This record gives sequence, C-alpha cells and structure tokens, in this order.
Amino acid sequence: MSTKLRLAFSFAFLAFAPATSAPAQSPPAATELIPSDALLAVHLSRPKALLDLLAGEDMMRCLRSLPQFAQHMAQPKTQEFLNLVNVLETSLNTDWRTGLRKLTGAGVTLAVCPNDRVLIVIDAEDQRLLEQLQSLFLTFARGEAQKQGRAEVVPKQYAGATIWSFDGNEAHALLGNRLVFANSRESLQMALDLREQGKDESLAANGAFQAAVRAAGRDAVGTAFVNVKTLAGLPQVSRLLNGQGSNPLAALAFAGIVESLRSSTWLALDLQVEKEGLALRALTDGKNTGATSPAAFALPQNSSAGAWPGIVVPGRIAALSLYRDLHRFYAAKDDLFPERTSGLIFFENMMGIFFSGRDLTSEVLAEAEPEIRIVVAEQRYDPAVGTPQVKLPAFAVVLRMRHPQQFKPVMEEAWQKAVGLINFTRGQKALPGLIIDRPVHAGTTFTVGYFSTIDVEDKTKLDQRFNFRPTLAMPGDYLILGSTDTLTRDLIEALGREGEQTIAPLAGTDSLVEIEGAHLASILQDNREGIIRDDMLKKGRSHAEAQANADTLLAVVRLLDQVRLSIGTHEGLTEARLRIKLDLSPRQ
Repeated sequence: MSTKLRLAFSFAFLAFAPATSAPAQSPPAATELIPSDALLAVHLSRPKALLDLLAGEDMMRCLRSLPQFAQHMAQPKTQEFLNLVNVLETSLNTDWRTGLRKLTGAGVTLAVCPNDRVLIVIDAEDQRLLEQLQSLFLTFARGEAQKQGRAEVVPKQYAGATIWSFDGNEAHALLGNRLVFANSRESLQMALDLREQGKDESLAANGAFQAAVRAAGRDAVGTAFVNVKTLAGLPQVSRLLNGQGSNPLAALAFAGIVESLRSSTWLALDLQVEKEGLALRALTDGKNTGATSPAAFALPQNSSAGAWPGIVVPGRIAALSLYRDLHRFYAAKDDLFPERTSGLIFFENMMGIFFSGRDLTSEVLAEAEPEIRIVVAEQRYDPAVGTPQVKLPAFAVVLRMRHPQQFKPVMEEAWQKAVGLINFTRGQKALPGLIIDRPVHAGTTFTVGYFSTIDVEDKTKLDQRFNFRPTLAMPGDYLILGSTDTLTRDLIEALGREGEQTIAPLAGTDSLVEIEGAHLASILQDNREGIIRDDMLKKGRSHAEAQANADTLLAVVRLLDQVRLSIGTHEGLTEARLRIKLDLSPRQ
C-alpha cells in the first residue's frame, strides 16, 4: 500500500482506541465479536468526550502557541498528511473533528488476542458517512492496485458479511453502522464466526471480564480489561512476575504491585475525562499474601493507617510518600533475598561502621515509623556562594523517629562518620572535602557539609559538586536527610506548619506520588543545553535534531499542570489512581 493510502487509513483511525456501550436497538455488544481468551480489550463508550479534550479548541490553541508546533506543521510529511485530510474533508463534506465524532460516537473497541490477532470495532453515529468513507478508500485502493499492476480489489463473502481487503493484509467488513477491522482475514473471520455462534464463546461471557466490568466505574468514558491469567502464561511475562527479586530498594518501592499481579485473574482500568484533565483508575483482584512478602511490609496494619500527605515546599518538583515498615522488611531480608548480592553485603558493612556495630534491624531501622516521605525541589543558589553550570534539583528524605531523644545522638554520629569517609576518600584523590557547619533555623540546630568556593574565581559556572550541601536535621521527632541546606530549611518550616494543623494519613493508601509540571519544566529549561549536549554525544544526533528533541520534551512537560498517582487497597482490591491535570493556557 502506498504512503498516501496508509496516511489516509491513519487519519480515519486516528482517534480510535478503545470500546463500546450499545444503545437499546443497536447490534450486539462489540465484546461478543471478541474471543474469550483475548489478552486485552479496551473500550471507549464516549469517544467524543476524549476527543473534545485532546483535540478541542483549548488544546489546539495551546499547541498553536508553541514554536515547535509551527515547525512541525511546516515539515513536508506533515504537509502531505494535511493535504490528505483536506481531501477527505472535501470528499465527505465535513471537517475532521465533526467527522471523527460521527464515525466513532457510538463507541470503539480495540482487542488484542493470542497469535498476534488484533480487532477494532467501530460503531458510528452516522452510517451514511461510514459508507462514504468506505467508498472513498475503495477508490484509493483500486487506483493504487491499477498503478502497481496488482489484481483489482474485489470483496468476498463470509458468514453473511462482505469482507474487503485493500492491501492483502488488513481485512474489514461493514455491518450496518459498525465497522469491524482486523489485521488479517483470519482474525476477521474469527470475529464473524463468533457472531454466528452467539456470545457464549466470546469475551462477553468470560467470568473474569464480567468481574472486571463490575469493578470499573459505570460512568467511565473508557474502560480496559487485561486478562492477567492468560498474559502471565507467556514466557517473558512469567519470568518478569516470578523472577526472584535481587534489588531490595526496588522491592521496597514497588511492594505489593508485582505480588498482586502475580495472583491476579484480571486487571481493569477506567478512564474519566475531567474539566482540566484525565483520571485513570486501575483495579486488580490479586491478593497480597505471605508474611515475608514485600507487600506484607507495605500494607497498612489497620484501616486508618496509610501514607501521609506529601510535604509542600517552595519550588517542589515531586513528592513521594510511602507507608513502609523498614524494621519488618529488613528483618525478613533472608527470606526475601536469599542470594546475598554484593550490593547488600556492602550496605550492611557500611551501616555497621556508621552505627558502631549496632544491630541494623532491632537498633536502627526499628527506630523508624512506617512512613517515608521524599521531596524533590528546585534549588535556590546563594549568589555569595555561586551557581553550578549544571543545575540539579535538591532532594531529601523525611522519616519520623520512635524514640527521638535516644536516637538523635546515634544518627548524628553516623552522619558525621559518613561525611568523614567522603572526605577521606576525596583526600586520597587530592580533591577538596566537605566543611561541616552547625547553623540554626526556626529553632532547630542542624548539621551541613559544604564545599568552599573561596579559591574559585568564576562563581557563575561552578563544578557540579556545588549542587550538594548534605544536611542532617532532626526537628522534633522528625529526621531529615537532605542534599542541600536550602531544602532542609524549607522542610523544617513545612514540618512546623504540619504540627500546627490536624493532618491525618491517607487511609488505605500505601504509596503516593505527586509531580508539579511547572517546576519540572523549569529545571529542564535550566539544563536544556546539557540535555542537547548529552543527546548529541550519547546518540550521535545533530545539534538541530537534539535541540528539536529537547524542545519537544519541554513542550510536553509544560502541558502538565499536576500529576498524582496513589496506590492502595479498596474493598479488597488493589487499586491505583492516576490524575493528570493539564495546563492548556497559551504559551508566550
């Protein structure tokens, strides 16, 4: 098939991605054309709601204000595609938005089945427009066949339907206002056989699918079903889910997710279109079991426990809040990680030095409450110190201690030993070390290590090490380990404000991630030249290509206002909620 004809198909199916809710006097549900062993079925019951957000006037106005948009529109391939769009609009006597709404308005279904079979079922609101589109494509296809000396495109009859194939690969059939499209004739015939047999052998009768549909939101714009049990039978997926974990940090961070999927029958997703963005929810029926499973140390022990709200500080890029029982997790390390990796052995040896031989399980990690909060923020640089050429964000870990009065001296000693080891190692290489200071902020005396710039003449392009001023602060019963004193000061103030308010944990939530798009875009903009340089060196791209990639990344990030992901349990199911708030204001 020629490039032009492929582009025409691309236009026609540009917004097609998911499933169907049939009105009262419509054909049988699209899921009755899908085999029961489908790996994935995605449903979009209200395509117009998603189209209005992603291709609405606000989005297009925002995109048109981006310099990258004008550059992209001027490219030859884009112009060729736009010319085809114009031909389709003229031939069908409609604009592309209205056309897509009429062609997909009654629902769209996408299914991926074993043996690389793919089905797309599109229910149009306007049957006449769908037939006009078919006729137009048929004209294109016959013209291409004549140019290339191929056999004329002719239909074939099967199971009471007319099957068309424009290039010998894809196959499709019109069933009233429904278009059934498949990646092969065999795949389409499979769907038509199910139509004749009835729904008993289809996905609609699959018990796991029915359970997933019940769990998903009834008013969702789109839903998806993943057959986890069948998918887990694939060798590569099985190795991923059942492989022995060897990374304690990864096991701790993603605790519960792999365990839940390993025992799941299905995974359901539902999509909501909100005023300024999207909300996606994922549910799975997997159970987190086993006293020594990583999930056992991530799940709250009672219904009121959970991760705490993220800490808000100036310039916050991201915040991560976890409910993790470090003491119980590490106590079960021999069961979790029977193969002693070199990294784990090194960690234990260093902790033994820093904490003067104290038992890491019962005397160190037992002092941490099951709440871990991590904050990443833009840095504010003191002009008297200087500004690094490469600007890295600041980050900090915040824990709460069970016995702060007894543990504070232990932690202070360990931290100063760690700084001493850094200085000793750097000294062996004739590199400058960290100077320790003890400033006071908001009534809290904390410890900071810093590199001196007294011998540096140009303080506008400092070495990358000047991004770091490691700190230890222990206000009240909190422990702060930060990469810079500026962020540590902000955290001392933020924790002080928390103490004056009534703040409760997020019941049932064990993980929370929040991202602020504006501050993420700001740190990327500060390092734009470095990103371009790395792209050129590591991937061999030209400066123009690397610059275009960097600017595209920035443009995408700037569309994000806020991203929030929470993971926990809901009515006995493992649940993840993702909310994306978009910033569609025109760019200056």
